[in-house]
Amino acid sequence: MTEPTADEPNATEPADHASPAAPTADEPLEATEPTEATEPTEATDADSGPAPTIIVLTEEALKPVDVDKIIGLHEEDAPTYRVLVPADTERNLLSSFLNHLSLFEMREALESLRPVDRTEAHSDADTALSTTLAEFEGHDVVATGEITADDPMPTLVEEVARLGAREVVVVTEPHAVEDTFHTDWASRARETLGVPVLHMYAGDWRLG
Repeated sequence: MTEPTADEPNATEPADHASPAAPTADEPLEATEPTEATEPTEATDADSGPAPTIIVLTEEALKPVDVDKIIGLHEEDAPTYRVLVPADTERNLLSSFLNHLSLFEMREALESLRPVDRTEAHSDADTALSTTLAEFEGHDVVATGEITADDPMPTLVEEVARLGAREVVVVTEPHAVEDTFHTDWASRARETLGVPVLHMYAGDWRLG
């Protein structure tokens, strides 16, 4: 009698040590976390603020050459202009006489010795202001103005502070006495104001 043989053990399945199969071309790759995009900064215009203000102090109506030069100084900034014209009702007769005499303006020197007509002085200032503003407006710029007292310095100081003026332009005829002793408007303004002060001679490209 043949002895029974032990059952042969089933063949063990080989351990699956193989690494996971790489995805095929048909299988989508695992989605990666998108990189956070930098948000574009909002485009803003340069903070230019309000248009700068230039104050013009003149003792007479500005000529076209005067306005051309003043506007040419800051044309790219498109400033507004504030024109101040003093009413010369208390003219210093001796100073006026010497100023005209130094320029060999004999007729004007003699006329300057006449007493000042206050009504006429105000009228002359009003004409000078309106003529000057018309010249500025002819260049398509914004310009306003006012007539001041004989001494324009108090009004000039107030307007520079009120308007935050960037610069002051003083336009006068040559004054031998005031210019020599630095008592002219431009010299006084430089001592008082904290902004640049440019002194121009009327109808001339020279600077004072």
